[in-house]
Amino acid sequence: MMRLSGRLRTATIIGMQGIRARKLRTFLSMVSLFLGVLAVVVVQAGAGIAERLQLADVELSSGIDGTKALYLPGVPGAAQAVEDTVRHRTDAVAMFNTTAIIGEPGVRAINEGGSPFDQDWGGGSQICNQNGCYDPNAGAPKGQAIEMRVSALTGDIRPFRPYQVKSGQWLDFGSAPMMAPRLVLNEEAAKGFERYQVPAEMRLPGATAHMTPQIVGVVKDGDGSPHAYLRLDELTTWIPLTRLGDPNQGGDVQVAMAGSTPVEPVLIAKLTGLGAEGVAAETINTRKQMKDELNLLRLIFLAMASLVLVIGAAGVLNVGLATVGERIEEFALRRAVGTPRAVLAGIVLAETLLTGLLTAALAIGLSVAGLKVLATLFGSSQPFLQNVEFPWSAGVSGIIAGLVAGILGGFIPALRAARIPIATVMRA
Repeated sequence: MMRLSGRLRTATIIGMQGIRARKLRTFLSMVSLFLGVLAVVVVQAGAGIAERLQLADVELSSGIDGTKALYLPGVPGAAQAVEDTVRHRTDAVAMFNTTAIIGEPGVRAINEGGSPFDQDWGGGSQICNQNGCYDPNAGAPKGQAIEMRVSALTGDIRPFRPYQVKSGQWLDFGSAPMMAPRLVLNEEAAKGFERYQVPAEMRLPGATAHMTPQIVGVVKDGDGSPHAYLRLDELTTWIPLTRLGDPNQGGDVQVAMAGSTPVEPVLIAKLTGLGAEGVAAETINTRKQMKDELNLLRLIFLAMASLVLVIGAAGVLNVGLATVGERIEEFALRRAVGTPRAVLAGIVLAETLLTGLLTAALAIGLSVAGLKVLATLFGSSQPFLQNVEFPWSAGVSGIIAGLVAGILGGFIPALRAARIPIATVMRA
């Protein structure tokens, strides 16, 4: 082991001296490798950033992989059947979704249609019935009111969608219901309440009266539009349960269930008995599917980057062969004084490996600097560039690419150097 370590150290030192002595050829080798290594680093960095952006909120919006989701059909009695089945259960939670407006009565919302506050979807809420669709606020003036999506929950949804509490607290399902519904806002809705001063009056389609809600917390839910969450038993004090599940009032019902819960067959049987057809729960695998798609794209782009890297390694090979041809007498003399063939091969290979490492360091440094420049210049207009960090897994890939290219470009010249006969020095 000590003998091997000594040979390795000798080859490395002589290889570094060779790099210093032939700076121009080292530079040309680095130019050949640079684009290939940079392509590998950029592909890996881009894939890492894309994966982090795409998968960061997918569980919040779609659900944890393995969760089963059932979407309620619009048949009479379905909402009550769901509420009766999942009440007080922890392995299944129903979400009764509808729209609400908080603020001045008789006015159009600041964000009509429940759009994000920095966007304009260009339309109000539509309510449809047997007579057609209409905007309940048509002709009303704009005022201090915020429109949002609201989800009334039968229990804690977080085991199925891991919402992250940012401030305040999450809904307490263990306490008695209150007349003033407790709301937990998502980050976009909280932005609206910070930006605008609106009266604490909430109205929903089909409600018997306007409510006075109380905001208890803010969560990150992966939804870019204003959204609020509250307890179902606090909302049904003011609005009949049948109205919440009515698609004509802009409502819908979703049930999130654990994969092995007995709720699924019971609920499907009840809904089938009410006249629903083709009722079935679907298993959430969004994260896995997105990962598979991203990995496929990464492999495709890595294959293209590898082709550029091989072309760069061919340039290093060409320079290495030319260098060995010029140093035949030097290597023959070293063999004559007892230098092992392995050390001669190690000298050439060390030069190409060090060249590959220097190229990788340059490519990684340029990628890090480029990402910071992009974040500085465009971070304010492109949210995905805000607080973005360079994935160091891409840096590791760049180092590996540099070493592989160094081996590919230096292996044949190293073999040629090791096979130079001692008699060559006599001819010289």
